[in-house]
Amino acid sequence: MSPATARFERLSRSPEQTVEFGRRIGAALRPGDFLALHGDLGAGKTTLTRGIAAGLGILDRVASPSYLLCHEYPGPVPFLHLDAYFEARMDGVLADGLVERFAGAVVVAEWAERLGAWLPADRLELELSGQGAERLLRFGASGPESAARLEDLRAALPAPETEGKP
Repeated sequence: MSPATARFERLSRSPEQTVEFGRRIGAALRPGDFLALHGDLGAGKTTLTRGIAAGLGILDRVASPSYLLCHEYPGPVPFLHLDAYFEARMDGVLADGLVERFAGAVVVAEWAERLGAWLPADRLELELSGQGAERLLRFGASGPESAARLEDLRAALPAPETEGKP
């Protein structure tokens, strides 16, 4: 499957299920993986990231890094949680050397579309959307390494329920 066609979706029916999806995603991620998160305010990006951290074995409480721009969590795999909402500030932090810490870490970036040229060419993409408690998660990949990891994620996440079938 080529990176351009490597896509799938999952539906989360609750914040708890979003955290569980995140936990499974985190368990499948490897050092060097970059996950670009997209979605409106309140779409569940930070909720999902809490689960990802748990799946990576991070014991610390995970909070949105909106004003700090980046939280770094120690664990079995270094974990960087970025929030690029304040685009100009994030650009400066990345230029000052933060981007060098991506190597060997798992990086999750909220508002990733605001990273522009700083986005790795080979990355996982995840768009969250929905209303109420339900969230549609749309997964994609932009390169060969991320396409392979995308297949790991597809296997790790429960398949959508099929109506009328046991």
